[in-house]
Amino acid sequence: MQAQVQLTLMSTSFPDEASRRLLRDLAHSLPMALLRTREAVVQRFREVLSRYGLTEQQWRILRALDGREGLEISLLAEECRILLPSMTGILKRMEARGLILRQASVADGRKVRVALTEEAKALVAQIKPEVVQVYVEIERILGRNKLEQLYALLEELEQGLASSA
Repeated sequence: MQAQVQLTLMSTSFPDEASRRLLRDLAHSLPMALLRTREAVVQRFREVLSRYGLTEQQWRILRALDGREGLEISLLAEECRILLPSMTGILKRMEARGLILRQASVADGRKVRVALTEEAKALVAQIKPEVVQVYVEIERILGRNKLEQLYALLEELEQGLASSA
């Protein structure tokens, strides 16, 4: 039965026009275009962050905690799109560097909240102008309207795929 299902799936083909339009060669596929663009964008931020000895994941954590009293670790991991096992090591290194504090949750002592230290807040304030300059460069390349449209399109695609899963 399984072989029959696989054979049926393999023999199903898209109409030629849809196939040509949607199933592009690898270099021009949507996943590859997104990966190349992500790498080009992130590289600009890495150049800034490396001067301060930070990784992009550490910067995401600093940004997520900036202006907040702290976040529970699982919520922080979700917001920063970092897997919990990876988050553990990243937070340990940030704590050793004096950038974060761990606090037991008042509501539930089993949960741990993470907050920025004063040193981290000062570091974020120091880095922000340089990060803004990266955004200025991106906006210069695309223009404000196209950049806003790009944000909207990416969000629409993400939500559409999440709701159809």
